Amino acid sequence: MSVVPFNDRRRAMRRVWLSAAAAASIGGAGLVEAASGYAAAYAAETSGPASFADIVERVKGSVVSVKVKLADSAEEDSDDESGPQFPRGGPFERFFKRFGIPSPNGEGRHMGPPHGRGMAQGSGFFISSDGYIVTNNHVVEHASSVTVTTDAGKTLTAKVIGADPKTDLALLKAEGTDFPAVRFAAKGPRVGDWVIAVGNPFGLGGTVTAGIVSARGRDIGSGPYDDFIQIDAPVNHGNSGGPTFNNEGEVVGVNTAIFSPSGGSVGIGFAISSDVVQTVIEQLKSHGSVARGWLGVEIQPVTPDLADSLGVKPDAGALVAKETDGSPAAEAGVKVGDVIEAVNGDAVASPRDLARRIAAFGPQKSVTLTVTRDGKEQKLDVKLGAMPNEPVTAAIDPAPDESQPGQSALGKLGLELEPAKGGGVQIVAVEADSAAAQRGLQEGDVIVNAGGKQVSKPADIVAAMDEARGAGRKSLLLRVRTDQSVRFVALPLKKAS
Repeated sequence: MSVVPFNDRRRAMRRVWLSAAAAASIGGAGLVEAASGYAAAYAAETSGPASFADIVERVKGSVVSVKVKLADSAEEDSDDESGPQFPRGGPFERFFKRFGIPSPNGEGRHMGPPHGRGMAQGSGFFISSDGYIVTNNHVVEHASSVTVTTDAGKTLTAKVIGADPKTDLALLKAEGTDFPAVRFAAKGPRVGDWVIAVGNPFGLGGTVTAGIVSARGRDIGSGPYDDFIQIDAPVNHGNSGGPTFNNEGEVVGVNTAIFSPSGGSVGIGFAISSDVVQTVIEQLKSHGSVARGWLGVEIQPVTPDLADSLGVKPDAGALVAKETDGSPAAEAGVKVGDVIEAVNGDAVASPRDLARRIAAFGPQKSVTLTVTRDGKEQKLDVKLGAMPNEPVTAAIDPAPDESQPGQSALGKLGLELEPAKGGGVQIVAVEADSAAAQRGLQEGDVIVNAGGKQVSKPADIVAAMDEARGAGRKSLLLRVRTDQSVRFVALPLKKAS
């Protein structure tokens, strides 16, 4: 469907009549038939979207209002009717800085105005006729009791079957039968497809808004398995946990968050993708919790500089920065410096893509990793473990801060170095605006490896630089330890003078 500017419409109409006139040579009947056909085609081209009334009539009965009494009303502030707040310095605030939108008066962005303590409210929807309901975890978190109100106004007691904070999903069960349920879409929507957001805020009956899919695969920093659909359908108070439908009346997402400086919609909303929802809900229904596969590595993106140093394609795969002793990865032979490029033959797009895939397999499943090591491709069979409560797997290194201060330098690297206690070479100072500073290196970091070799003194770094230049490398690959994390940094090399 398209919107045709006025001048284009005039030209299109003129083409309709010219084509119809040309058909006059066929005869009267031909003229009428041709004119009718062209007029119908023009009307289809220039009309707006068809009414959503039939779809809404079919699905609105499945959407419920979810009202929660919190376990500790003295301490728990309700999660406002449409979703979680955006705290100062939190992932949502960082995400929206990418749009160049600052927080007013230094306050965190949130989903709407705060309201009374002790209660939380949102929406949900039936996925089966025997009473299973999907909603957001943040709607029912810390609940002591849950009630749901149907579109027809009937109030039912519901039980929390299970919840998954990592994806912000929860499964409820209401007693009864013959509830109007909806089904999930077999495939996700495309960017530009129409979507319909439905909620049942305050138990007053369903509310419906429509828009399009603005983006897919959004990572808003709310969890390690983010896979949000961004929509511009207005999603306001009370709609968290409600469904997002396609134009076939199938669920393509669960409304979870909006960005709003005022409490109302500004056209930036996020829904959890239906494929994620189905995987999580299936486990919650069967086990009450979600068991995820665990590889046991810390990984980071393959930047162009790192790719040049490693001899792999940039912006694809996941670079292993650290493996955990005794982990499935370590037992299978995965090593620091490996680039994981595929799982069971399917290409890995990014560290987050790898994290989601490994988690989805579940514990005790066997997978084949395709890794590149020292420029050569290898295949490693791994039997996945169970995700620990405090996992280190898929700990993606944050983007470097490009404004670290420093003064003196070692050669043209922009670094001042000295031997580190316990091994490695410690960074004593970083020259401001140097390549080292721009890549996030800072005072206190310890370089443990340069160019694939262990280092213990500054001279080892200089030797690694010379060796990299001799091999035609444009950058020197460093392995750097910061506090408890380890990452790779590709430092550009200037030609020796």
